Amino acid sequence: METGKLIDNTVHFVRETLKNAEGGHDWWHIHRVWTNAKLISQTEKADPLIVELAALLHDIADSKFHNGDEEIGPRTAGNYLLSQGVDAATIEHVQQIIRHMSFKASFDKQTFYSPELAIVQDADRLDAIGAIGIARAFNYGGFKGREIYNPEIEPNLNMSKEEYKNSPAPSINHFYEKLLLLKDKMNTPTGRQLAGQRHQFMVAYLQQFYLECKP
Repeated sequence: METGKLIDNTVHFVRETLKNAEGGHDWWHIHRVWTNAKLISQTEKADPLIVELAALLHDIADSKFHNGDEEIGPRTAGNYLLSQGVDAATIEHVQQIIRHMSFKASFDKQTFYSPELAIVQDADRLDAIGAIGIARAFNYGGFKGREIYNPEIEPNLNMSKEEYKNSPAPSINHFYEKLLLLKDKMNTPTGRQLAGQRHQFMVAYLQQFYLECKP
């Protein structure tokens, strides 16, 4: 299949699949990640088709919305790509990116790496920080019924993977347990550059947040 047609089909598939998704993991999240992945790709040597397919399909079935099933995403993406006549090597590469790109995957020993993974991971992490990251954090916290802030519950900086996946902590804690850590986990020069400004915005936001919390 011609590349442009495959991308168009994938966009349609993702938009339809995620039309009722939680706001932080909906089509517009995918669109931002896709856009940033293409931007980062301009200064990196990587297969553009794999970058675009992985960016578009990375949250097609996020495990946290499917009872923690960490294979449902790669499986759903693989079945879709197979239906489009995509070759086995490309399908496997996209599936491997989906398996290894999330923050929770960083709790495990890294067993896979590719330039395409580095790009899509950076693009996804960029959408978790800055103004959009703040909005997404509170949107997901509300979706899960979590408190916004509770000064009696300290952030846990030494969580296991299972503790991280099942944490009911207030949304503000998520900044310390994940969001503020992402700047130093970026893989590419472009990713690091873009992350720096977004990180500083979060720091300023938290300063204002605590200022307003004072009695």
